[in-house]
Amino acid sequence: VRLASSHRIPFLATGGRHGYTTTLRDLQGGLAIDLSQLNSYSIDRAAGTLTVGGATTLGDFQDALYETGYMIQSPAVSCPGYVGVTVGSGVGRFTGLFGLVADALISARLVTADGRIIHVSRRQNADLFWGLRGAGANLGVVVSASYQAHKLVNQGQILNADLIFPANKSKEYFDVLHSFIGKMPAKLAIVSLIVFDPVAQAAQIVANWVYIGPREEGLRVMAPVLALNPPVTNIQVVPWNKLAPTAAGGADALICPKNSSHNTWWANLRRLPSSTFQASFDELNNFYKLYPEARGTTINAETFPNQAMAAVPDDDSAYPWRDALGYIQIGVVTESGNAAGDPAAEAGNSLARRLRDSWAATSGYPDLSVYVNYARGDEKLRQRYGSRKLPRLAALKKKWDPRNVFAYNNVLPMEYRG
Repeated sequence: VRLASSHRIPFLATGGRHGYTTTLRDLQGGLAIDLSQLNSYSIDRAAGTLTVGGATTLGDFQDALYETGYMIQSPAVSCPGYVGVTVGSGVGRFTGLFGLVADALISARLVTADGRIIHVSRRQNADLFWGLRGAGANLGVVVSASYQAHKLVNQGQILNADLIFPANKSKEYFDVLHSFIGKMPAKLAIVSLIVFDPVAQAAQIVANWVYIGPREEGLRVMAPVLALNPPVTNIQVVPWNKLAPTAAGGADALICPKNSSHNTWWANLRRLPSSTFQASFDELNNFYKLYPEARGTTINAETFPNQAMAAVPDDDSAYPWRDALGYIQIGVVTESGNAAGDPAAEAGNSLARRLRDSWAATSGYPDLSVYVNYARGDEKLRQRYGSRKLPRLAALKKKWDPRNVFAYNNVLPMEYRG
C-alpha cells in the first residue's frame, strides 16, 4: 500500500475474488494486491472464537469449526473470502438465528490508506469499526479478523430440502412463498431459482428450503410447500459444514469456479409479492424462447429470516438494510459470455433492467435498495449505502482515506449532503 501510494499507482486488494461489481473495472493499469496467501485460520475452543486471514473462505474453515463444536453465520456459498463478505456485512441463511456475518466480528487487523497497521474493534478505532461493517472496502485492507462463533444448534444437523416445480406449478409455489411474510421462522431459509428445463423446454423452479433444527419440526414448517407435491423432491439431514456444498443440488460447485462471467442485477425486498415473482417467471420463460443462446440466464430469489439481524440497533454499524426479508437477482448468461454486441446479451440486460425496476417498485422500499456486496455498481449511492448512513460514511472516508486510494469497490464520497 505504501509503495503504490507513494508512486501514485492505483491498486485493488483482493481476497477470495468472488466479488464482481462493475466498479472494479475502473481499475486499469494498476496493481492487484493479492491476499490469497493470507488464508489461515485458528479456533479458540474455550472462547468460541475464530480468527481468519484476509482471504480465508468459509470452505477453508467450516469443517474444523464444526468438529470443534461450533457454527457461524455465513454466506450461501463456500467460496467468497469471509472478510470480503464481512466488510459488506454478510447476509445468508443464518440471519434469523445469528444475524449478519459482520455482527459476529470482534476485531480486525487493518492496513490503512497511509500504510499503517492498526487494530479495530468496539474499543479501538471504534468509528472505523462502525464503518468497516457495511462499507469496509472503502476504508482499509483487512489482513485478519476475529469472530464470535456459536455452539452448534441441533448438534449441527440441518434439514435440507431440494424441490423442483414445473412451470404449471409456479403460481402455487409463489403463493406459498408470499404466505411467509411476517411469519418466517428464524430457523428457515429459502432460495428459489428460476432456471431453464431442457426436457420441458421451459422455465422451472429449483427450490432449496433449509431448516436449522430437528427434522420433524422442519417438515412441519415446510408442510405448505411439500403439499404442492413437487415432482422432484430430495430431503436429507446434513451437518452444518456440508450445507453449502449440498444445498440446491450442489449449486455451490456451479457458482464458485474462478474466471467465469457474471452479469447480475439485484434488489432488496421487504415484501414477497407473488404477482411480481410470477410476472418475472413469465418474462424469463418468454426470454428463453426468444433467445435460446441465453438459456443459462437465471433468477435467484433469496428469502432469509431477519429476526437476529433486525434485533441489532440500526446505528450499531454502517449496514442500512436490517429490515430486508429477501434479495432477488437476475444473472444474464449467454453462449458468447455476454460479449459486446451480442444481441442476446443486450436483450438480457434490457430484461434485467425491467425486472429490477419491477422488483424495486413492489419491494416495500420507497426506492431501489441493494445489499452492497450484491451491488451492480450502477445504483445511486443512497441505494447502496442508505441516505441516513452516508453523511457519517463520507466523514469516515475523508478521515481515513483522504486521497481516495481505496477507490474501486463502490467508492464512497468524502462529502454527502443528500
